[in-house]
Amino acid sequence: MKWLSLSALVAMSFSLLDDHASAGDWPQILGLHRSGIAAADEQLAEKWPKSGPPVAWDHPVGAGYAGVAVAGEQVLLFHRVRQEEVVESLSVANGESEWNSSYPTTFYPQVGGGDGPLCVPTIVGDRVVTYGAQGVLTCLNLKTGEIHWQRKTHEEFKAQEGYFGAGSSPIVVGERVIVNVGGSRTDAGIVAFSLETGETQWTKTQEPASYSAPTAVELAGQPHVLMVTRYRCLMLDPESGAIRFQFPFGQRGPTVNGATPITLDGHLLVSSSYGIGSIFAKFSLLGTETVWDGVEPLATQYCTPIHHQGYVYVIDGRDDVPPADLKCIDLETGKTTWVEYGFGYGTLILADGKLLAAKTNGELVMFSANPQEFEPLSHFRVFRKTVRALPAVSNGKLYLRDEETLKCLDLRLGL
Repeated sequence: MKWLSLSALVAMSFSLLDDHASAGDWPQILGLHRSGIAAADEQLAEKWPKSGPPVAWDHPVGAGYAGVAVAGEQVLLFHRVRQEEVVESLSVANGESEWNSSYPTTFYPQVGGGDGPLCVPTIVGDRVVTYGAQGVLTCLNLKTGEIHWQRKTHEEFKAQEGYFGAGSSPIVVGERVIVNVGGSRTDAGIVAFSLETGETQWTKTQEPASYSAPTAVELAGQPHVLMVTRYRCLMLDPESGAIRFQFPFGQRGPTVNGATPITLDGHLLVSSSYGIGSIFAKFSLLGTETVWDGVEPLATQYCTPIHHQGYVYVIDGRDDVPPADLKCIDLETGKTTWVEYGFGYGTLILADGKLLAAKTNGELVMFSANPQEFEPLSHFRVFRKTVRALPAVSNGKLYLRDEETLKCLDLRLGL
């Protein structure tokens, strides 16, 4: 099997993304291509001082586990402050608030956790799209915070809120905002809205909502959306909602699908915990052909695997049921090349050939993207409280938050 280089993969998928996004931006969940991979020109220091990477600034945050999005000189924070969900624009330079926009919420989770939003904002051109815990879908002006339109999707499509509220970050492809709403009783499992007006473009399936974010992929020369719902993995045409292929993935009971699917060289990888495991498959318009599957070597709760040169790096296991192990897996064979047992749960992103692990215990670990062995470079305990929000890297700065504070850490080379 021949694998495309990272640069070729980026070039292939770039046409699916917004023309206004610059290479150093982190405009949506897991970055420019929803892959967890930072811009190719990022340069990070090899080591941090004992005091940790320098903190450029910090900013208080409310409830929620939504990571930030970054575009140009703006950091978009989505959180809950008392009885409102708040979208706030901060300055990249100093973390000062430039504008905020809010609306009321009464959300209360069915199972543990917090009562704030979970979905990372999506920035497209001069607009930002957010999806709140009660299914409130909002499109705002990026520069002013003015609300262009808003839809109460759970209310309108009779969708259940789920264990922790809505958690599948919307994706924008062309002029459509596509959301795993989960309106099973109204055939609105997946809904497309006009980016311009917010009007419903199409509704498809009876699929309940997951906590996995959809991703864009090119199929037969056209943009498509790969989505993992509560019980299935589907490839859809964003224009019509037509399903190109689908297969079962997930199971009933107290389970969730949380990791974002990844695609490369005509293959896809999906993974979940709770005994569900992973599927690595070749895909086309005709369907999928499984290369390998099963709980071994991979069954991760919500850590999206990070691909680099034919291998994936991932934290295998669950946040709520330790232990969790850091692994490197050969994609072609499905074989594990190394394991760091008992590493602890968290999420990963890749920048400058280095992986950054934001662990739920507040520790930040940097290690080499080395498929032969675990090669730690630096580590530091950034927070003393729980970290579940996804980190973001933009122009040498790492944005990371716990339950009270957002920190901007300077990771640049030469500091």
